[in-house]
Amino acid sequence: MATSALALATGAAAAGQTALVLYETKGADQTRRQDGIAFIELDPAAPDYGQILAQIPLPPAFHSHHIFYNPARDRAYVTSLATPELRVFDVSTFPYRYHSVEVTGCEVGEDVSFSQAQGKWYLTCMGSSVVIVGDADTDEVLETLVMPAPWPHGIATHDGIDRQLVTSTVNPSDPSEWGEEIIVLQPSTGAVLSTHKVSKKPSPSGAGPVEAFFVPGVEPPLVYITNMEGSLWLAEWQSATTSFAFREAFRFDELGQGMTLEVYFSADGDRAYITSANPGHLNAFDITEPRAPKHLWAVETAGGAHHLVFSEDGSRAYVQNSLLNIDGMNDGSISVVDLQTGKKIDSIDTFKNAGLTINTIVLTPEAEDFHSH
Repeated sequence: MATSALALATGAAAAGQTALVLYETKGADQTRRQDGIAFIELDPAAPDYGQILAQIPLPPAFHSHHIFYNPARDRAYVTSLATPELRVFDVSTFPYRYHSVEVTGCEVGEDVSFSQAQGKWYLTCMGSSVVIVGDADTDEVLETLVMPAPWPHGIATHDGIDRQLVTSTVNPSDPSEWGEEIIVLQPSTGAVLSTHKVSKKPSPSGAGPVEAFFVPGVEPPLVYITNMEGSLWLAEWQSATTSFAFREAFRFDELGQGMTLEVYFSADGDRAYITSANPGHLNAFDITEPRAPKHLWAVETAGGAHHLVFSEDGSRAYVQNSLLNIDGMNDGSISVVDLQTGKKIDSIDTFKNAGLTINTIVLTPEAEDFHSH
């Protein structure tokens, strides 16, 4: 894969719209495994559209998974599925340089969330059922929180109400075992306040809650929760009781979709876009009334539809198609979807054609990214 570090060093503004992706070798044969971060151009008007501009190789044994920016967007935290380590990149200057944070006791590092009020970051560890807490300034590990429900994955923080929601998702050692609960934490104390089942089925329901997202700008706070079983749940903040009320809002399985994963919100807050990995789809919802999301359309992307970024004008979504390199859900392409028509208009197959698949996609930190994970 060709690199062009000079172009990036002279200013990312020269590119139309650059994204970072985490890539790895596609498929079960990992004897010549590659793992790394790549810069790719997404602007269809750019002469290097769809091409890799530069890359940062990572150790093959690292098994990079997600990228999370801190609130200042001057650091990028890269999680690892295989080693008890966070790689923290200084993204304020190019080339990016990193330091490694040892997170002892963390198996299968998943998501990172930040509390500006507490000055801390929180890392979910799905394989060891803990949340690691670190200092957001020094990246020193401060404590380890043991979760009352296994397999924590998604985590969302709201400083205004001093609450965090953590999902109990799936046993990474036995993917047939799915969780069913949401854990409510208090960031200021680290206390576990409650757990809540997000399924109407008898236990064990196998709901598999994956992610939780506070809907931007909504008061009282409102959370969208995605379940792998193919459903969307809401958690509504009750000011009088300082607790959440949970209810089901939509069934994706009735549309033939499973493995519901991520939620992204439009800049003006009137749309939510939700991915399902099996088979790969992007769904659009009218959330003018956020407590009653209305399904507008679904477009098939490719197997493993997962994370996405928006074009600068908000008219297109670029959907990364791969979930954990699982056969049938690791297409490796980036689907380009017109958000006005609900149609797939292009497929960027750069990584797929190179025998690679993509684990996440985010815009570069200087972009005006109104909703990134």
